Amino acid sequence: MTRRGPRRICGRWLAWMLVPAGLALVAGANAHLVYVAVSSQPECVAHSGPAQNGMAYRAAKTAC
Repeated sequence: MTRRGPRRICGRWLAWMLVPAGLALVAGANAHLVYVAVSSQPECVAHSGPAQNGMAYRAAKTAC
C-alpha cells in the first residue's frame, strides 16, 4: 500500500494556486493593454524633425 505524504498534497495545492494566479496575471495584462490602446489615441501628432542617417519617420496624421 502506498502512502501519500505531505509533499504530494503540497504540490497539488501549489498547482491549484499558481494556475489561477497566472491566468489572472495574463488577463490583467491584456486588460491594461486594451485600456492604454483605447485611451491614448491623440487627435493629432507633430511631425518628426529632419531626417537623420537617411531615414525619416513621419506621423500618420498631419499636425494640427
